[in-house]
Amino acid sequence: MSRTRLERVRAAVGIASLALQQIEDDLSAVDVDQEELAAILRELVEDTDPPGGFIPALAQLVTVAARRTEQIEPDRDGDASCPLHEAAALITDNAGERLIWAARALHPQGDI
Repeated sequence: MSRTRLERVRAAVGIASLALQQIEDDLSAVDVDQEELAAILRELVEDTDPPGGFIPALAQLVTVAARRTEQIEPDRDGDASCPLHEAAALITDNAGERLIWAARALHPQGDI
């Protein structure tokens, strides 16, 4: 039986949610020191294998949605795609940069 696109997306979101829960558990651990916490924050922004990290990957996903929305939105007026492009930029510019700043404040030696 073939799964629908929406079912595949739901399954993938479920897997991602479980992975994020694991990261949250690791962040909450009593024995996490500032160097390890900084390393975890950096990992969210810039993973070396594969290049990118979680935050840039999330921004890319929203950008792909925005590009597709540009092609199918009614009147092609940007009412749907512009907020998606803005969301992708906010993820990268705001969330990503703030994670980097926090990691640098905790442990300056591993600056990205």
